[in-house]
Order: sequence, then structure tokens, then C-alpha cells
Amino acid sequence: MSTDQLGADQFEAFRPHLRAVAYRVLGSTADAEDAVQDAWLRAHAAGTAGVENLGGWLTTIVGRVALNLLRSRGTRREADWDGHLPDLLVAPVDELEAPDRRAVEADEVGAAMMVVLDTLAPAERVAFVLHDQFSVPFEEIAPLVDRSLAATRQLASRARRKVRGAVPAQDDVARRREVVAAYLAASQAGDFDGLVTLLDPEVTVRLDYGPGELSRVLRGAAAVAEQARLHFGTAQYSRLALVGGSPGLVTVVEDGTVYSVLAFTVRAGRVVGIDILSDPARLDRVLPR
Repeated sequence: MSTDQLGADQFEAFRPHLRAVAYRVLGSTADAEDAVQDAWLRAHAAGTAGVENLGGWLTTIVGRVALNLLRSRGTRREADWDGHLPDLLVAPVDELEAPDRRAVEADEVGAAMMVVLDTLAPAERVAFVLHDQFSVPFEEIAPLVDRSLAATRQLASRARRKVRGAVPAQDDVARRREVVAAYLAASQAGDFDGLVTLLDPEVTVRLDYGPGELSRVLRGAAAVAEQARLHFGTAQYSRLALVGGSPGLVTVVEDGTVYSVLAFTVRAGRVVGIDILSDPARLDRVLPR
């Protein structure tokens, strides 16, 4: 192997970071894995001669691959929910007690943000994700999206305004965990009144059962509490987890099958939104391996 050829061990050291970049651009764990693998092939073939910042160079490569995948999808999703939720990534909730807790919180990518990112134009999404979430300089993003430096800044600025306008502010992580834990306890007990007290009167629940299934939206505390109470049997298999970096729930039944993943939006001590992913084809990819 030539001295400027990228080694597998070198690339593997950056794989988790590159996977995170690709996931935020694409909103799909399967597509993110494909993008990272493509980036490896491109980087290995190109070699590292003249590369001073290996991590930055690999980030721009996976960003370009992800941008091409976005563009190949054709039309992007509309701002109104179309029945599809992004993949919801799950991690153990005890990571919040780890010494690098602040890093875990900073890595939060809630379902609400991912849904909004799905509405952005491909170049907007790439510029925003790479610059605002991974600190890639605009000078490196501009050639990737084929824009001038000024135009690239505008792309990110436009995306930033859309995200800020659509992603609701939430309580701090400790308060969110407390509310989600209380929701779990009430669900497992079939406690209708207890659930209602935890829900905002205008709470909205979005359920994604997968292609060909009847995805639906529930609105109002009474309707949502009744839905949760009726599912107290499966709630017995639910546990706290980090969903997109925020306290949520994952339901894993006795045979190890992931039944559902719930992402919560909590404001002023009450649940204002829940996104529920129950698409069997995607649920087997949400747990860390």
C-alpha cells in the first residue's frame, strides 16, 4: 500500500462521525450506511496526498455522497406531515449519567428537527448540517454544493430560520426524563387520569406504521391518553432510552423484536408531542449493535 493510500483502520476511526453526518443529511440509517461505504471507496481510491485534515476531508466526501443521494430522491417532503417519520435512533438512557453527558446532550437530534430537515432543499440541508451541526467552514461547503461563498452562507441561514421556526423549544433534559418516566409509569398502570395530567391539552401524536399501513395523527389529551391506556399490555415491555439524544421510550417484546420507538416533545412539564415509529422494516435498525 502506498504511503498516501487511506488505510481501513484510519477510516474506521472516523466511521461513527461520518455515519452521524450522513444520517442527519439523509434521515435514514440504511442510506447513511450506504453513503459511508461509498465515501470509503472514494477516499481509498483518491488517496490522502496533500490532505492536512483527514477528518474534515472525509466529512466533505460523505457530505457530497449524501447530497447526491438527496438529489436522486427527487421531490422533498412537504412541510405538512405525510405519514413518514425519519429513523429514530436509540441509545441507552444511562449515557446521560456518563462523564461526557454534555456531549450527549449536544448530539441531540430530535424527531421534530429531522422532520423539518426533510422539508429543506438538498443544498440547504447539506449547508446547514455541515456548518451548524459539524462546524465545517463555508469555504469547504461552497464547492460541494456548487455555490459561491456568499450563496452558501445564505443557504445555511435560510435553513437555520426554517429549523428555528418549526422546532419547538423544550424543557431541560432532566425535566424531560422525569416527565417521560412518569408517562411510562402511568401507561403501564393503565392510569387514564395520570396520563391526562402529563399531557398538554393540545398534544399531538404522529404514528408511522410504514408504507401501505394506516399512519395516523391523534390530537388532544383525552384521545392520546386513551390510546396509551389501551396499549398498557405492550407498555409493560417499554423502557426509557435516548431517542435522537433525548429521553424517550423503546418497546422490545420478549423475543427481542423492537415493537415501537417513541420520541417526546416536552414543554412546561407537559408532553406536547409524541412521534411513534412502528414500521417493522425500519425498527430492526434503530438499536445500537
